[in-house]
Amino acid sequence: MSTVEANVRPDYDAELQKIADYVLNYRIASDEAWDTARLCLMDTLGCGLLALRFPECTKHLGPLVEGTVVPHGARVPGTSFRLDPVKAAWDIGAIVRWLDYNDTWLAAEWGHPSDNLGAILAVADHLSQKRVAQGEAPLVMRDVLEAMIMAHEIQGVLALENSFNRVGLDHVVLVKVASTAVAARLLGADREQLLAALSHAWVDGQSLRTYRHAPNAGSRKSWAAGDATSRAVRLADIALRGEMGVPGALTASQWGFYDVLFSHTNRDLATKPEEERRFRFQREFGSYVMENILFKLSFPAEFHAQTACEAAVTLHPLVKGRLDEVERIVITTHESAIRIISKEGDLANPADRDHCLQYMVAVPLMLGELNAEHYEDDFHVAHPEIDTLRGKMEVVEESRYTRDYLDPDKRSIANAIQVFFTDGTSTEQVAVEYPIGHRRRRKEGIPVLEEKFRRNLETRFPRARSERIVTLCQDQQGLEATPVHRFMDLLVI
Repeated sequence: MSTVEANVRPDYDAELQKIADYVLNYRIASDEAWDTARLCLMDTLGCGLLALRFPECTKHLGPLVEGTVVPHGARVPGTSFRLDPVKAAWDIGAIVRWLDYNDTWLAAEWGHPSDNLGAILAVADHLSQKRVAQGEAPLVMRDVLEAMIMAHEIQGVLALENSFNRVGLDHVVLVKVASTAVAARLLGADREQLLAALSHAWVDGQSLRTYRHAPNAGSRKSWAAGDATSRAVRLADIALRGEMGVPGALTASQWGFYDVLFSHTNRDLATKPEEERRFRFQREFGSYVMENILFKLSFPAEFHAQTACEAAVTLHPLVKGRLDEVERIVITTHESAIRIISKEGDLANPADRDHCLQYMVAVPLMLGELNAEHYEDDFHVAHPEIDTLRGKMEVVEESRYTRDYLDPDKRSIANAIQVFFTDGTSTEQVAVEYPIGHRRRRKEGIPVLEEKFRRNLETRFPRARSERIVTLCQDQQGLEATPVHRFMDLLVI
């Protein structure tokens, strides 16, 4: 057996080259993607502004050293902070994700592609200000929307057939990779620099999903994406400074991502040939993900429960006066919901509750609504009937719901609820297969999204400024032409 390792430096992994070439060369021609990106920008910013009402979120924001002054510092919407792009990305990413209310992508892997806005806005705002100071043209909001479409696509296409959760990794690995790619491009990276940045994103140790699941679910899941976008900006900056890449970041035998983190912890993958242990691509990169993105329009709840919440609200008038008569509640759902959010026992904190299917059904059954305050400790303590209802729930899988969830032409997220009473009567089973934020309900959902945005703006800004922001965001051409730093001016306190 040879005791000498062949030191032949490889070319960059094909997967990295595929991402880099997409970011550098693809031209987005889909009007639907551009329009949906505008809606996504509105919704994502509104979610971030709403999160500023919660001290557990705001305690994390601001410079690491109080009083730090950053020339051309990136702004954090809804605050007066001007930060370096790395910390600004952390803050923006954290507020966007804090309430679990921004967009969602569901496939073999799950995630929230608008998390990438943390890196995109931080870099774009800083660069726009810097360019103007140097007498150059600023970046415009079309650049931001383009970066959003591409980040959505990278994260979402990688998620279609590659399950990171099944090997214990958190989906924010894909946020880091997507944000690294678009941040590097915004910063002016050439192909070699972009490949180097991407390689470092994969070489980084990746987050475990421990903090998303019982019995360890906690608030780290609310800032994990901000942490990923922050790291992405740092890696892009390192590459732009000339740091060499790691060409075999994914495929290196024994030391690469595939062997270390994507195969050996999964017995099924580990026994397959090498070519079958690599990422699978269902489709080429384009604008598919943005066109099909899912918006959370009615409930700040983990997306697999959105249709369950809709069904519960429908049943509320039939149940609200009979809570003491409820014998059992049957929730019919899909496999992913059972694996991620179906749990029993004590719920330790708000992050635990907004990832519990039974809790997210019990509250709207009782009240006819579900909002962020309903996860807080004081609300939970004041309503012991929530846990009583949870104890009467049965969760069962419907195989058709599971198939349709994975069908690329359907992408449903179905749930059904039926309530049975002690006198032998029951409600009808109420099933909802597509939530209001789904592409199939886009026309119905847009007015709800715009109203959600307006309502969230008014938690932070006077009505006149809120209306000015809404008016600009409803104007596709006007928004796209707006310099990034001028747009951000509207969002600071």
